[in-house]
Amino acid sequence: MTTELEVKIKEIIPRTYNVKSFRLDIAENIDFKAGQFLSAKLKTQNELKRYLSISSSSTEGYIEFTKKITESEFSKTLDSLRPQDELIVQYPFGNFTLKDEYKRIAFLSGGIGITPIRSICKYAVDKNMGVEIVLLYANRSARDIVFKEDFDSMQKIYPKLKVVHVLSEASPVLRTAVGRINAQIIKEEVSDYSERKFFICGPPAMVEAMKKILSKELALPNENIITENFQGY
Repeated sequence: MTTELEVKIKEIIPRTYNVKSFRLDIAENIDFKAGQFLSAKLKTQNELKRYLSISSSSTEGYIEFTKKITESEFSKTLDSLRPQDELIVQYPFGNFTLKDEYKRIAFLSGGIGITPIRSICKYAVDKNMGVEIVLLYANRSARDIVFKEDFDSMQKIYPKLKVVHVLSEASPVLRTAVGRINAQIIKEEVSDYSERKFFICGPPAMVEAMKKILSKELALPNENIITENFQGY
């Protein structure tokens, strides 16, 4: 069952040079599972609406979504909003969620597709669920990494979380894999890959490419692959 609310923006948090988080002023009805998404409708003459992943965890006591700011009309209008401005949200949607029986999982993500994964990881860490997590996170360069500080902090307090950054451009200050996520990198960083559930989230083309690697090159069964095509650009 979904809830529709007219809410105010409580806070806007820059995450990178072109990514912002929008924290909503919702005191009640914070009822969603980590990894789910919402619809955001802007109060404009033209109905501007997008489906966006919730990047916060219910353990944090608020709802936040995170958006890459592009040249689209929705992005430009959203970027013009300020704290106390209003929008209409409906939530929760989606099944890209962590089940209690999953003991070892891996995430393959690219760019802004990290948003539901940040939600799931934060929930697992805050609840000390004990699930073993490996995240392979692909970006063009170090400055494109969203939530880097959050994941650094989570790894310090939750030893069962391992984050591997995969960058197209090598970083002089960050130890990363260079190139794209491929079968070899997965084998090196997720040695027990055949025993894990894989969550894939990113642009549709990336999701399809990762599914092909897992199913064709690494021979994982379909039931071990959980996907979400991320359209929120």
